Amino acid sequence: MNPMEDECNVVRVLDIASGVVNMPKVKTNRIKYPDGWELIEPTLRELDAKMREAENDPHDGKRKCEALWPIFKIAHQKSQYIYDLYCKRNEISKELYEFCLEQGYGDRNLIAKWKKSGYERLCCLQCIQPRDHNFGTTCVCRVPKQLREAENVECVHCGCRGCASGD
Repeated sequence: MNPMEDECNVVRVLDIASGVVNMPKVKTNRIKYPDGWELIEPTLRELDAKMREAENDPHDGKRKCEALWPIFKIAHQKSQYIYDLYCKRNEISKELYEFCLEQGYGDRNLIAKWKKSGYERLCCLQCIQPRDHNFGTTCVCRVPKQLREAENVECVHCGCRGCASGD
């Protein structure tokens, strides 16, 4: 007999003799929702349904980039909803806020940018990444309306018409 097996059997016998049986913990797939979840769940489920609808929506006749605009808009709405509830109105707990971000109901990086001055109205993270734009600058939607030369400007990435903090 292997000495390791002997040792395990001795431990089991001792546990049984003491009346304590060590059973392995069973992992469940059930998520434990924090307090207050029932208050925000209907809105988040509704936004999830809109997101699925936008993902399945046919994009015939649209440019390739325009097909993604509704998805970016709904993702922004979800993040904005969670941000407003926690940071502006203080209606949800920190535990529920963190839970929503961990479960993917909001974009943690976008919300972090909203907390910084000058980015309060940021539409998406792609608009501030200089590597995605000509000449290494930010998106046209980040330019304040007073400084724009053209009237109707739409962001190529998300369809935003202006998210500069000075607008």
